[in-house]
Amino acid sequence: MSRKKTKLAYITNDSARKTTYKKRTKGLVKKVRELTTLCGIEAFAVINSPDFGFQAEVWPSLEDARGLLSEFKKLPLSKQNNKMVNQKSFLEQSIAKATQQLRKLSEENCQKELKEVMFESLSGKGILQSLNAMDLDEVGRLIKQNLTDIDNRVRVLTKASRS
Repeated sequence: MSRKKTKLAYITNDSARKTTYKKRTKGLVKKVRELTTLCGIEAFAVINSPDFGFQAEVWPSLEDARGLLSEFKKLPLSKQNNKMVNQKSFLEQSIAKATQQLRKLSEENCQKELKEVMFESLSGKGILQSLNAMDLDEVGRLIKQNLTDIDNRVRVLTKASRS
């Protein structure tokens, strides 16, 4: 049975907020522990909340976290920032990826529409008169490509039948 979607908003009830904080903190620490085990990596988590105690919660331990952080800071800046992204670069990457997907889907849709036009014109419908010169050129290229594919297929089948 699945849970209902939680509304992400500030919890005004103090006891409910504290309970949620404890549960989510426990879950987050569990995820970090599982990640280190499953992937064989070193990681730590620091959870600080002035509302629920002035002591920050550190996993696995404060000494381990300090050691890992100092190890990270010893790396050259190029390695430290290797895969880091800020909000701006993340959004730029997402927009670029979405734009590329949109361009690809637009090209696929255009090809499908041209195939549809080609097959409708082959069935006798006079649809070619409504197309502009650029679309007619594309339909012509598509027809030439299909004829080439058919010729190649016929050659392959005739060679196979002779063997």
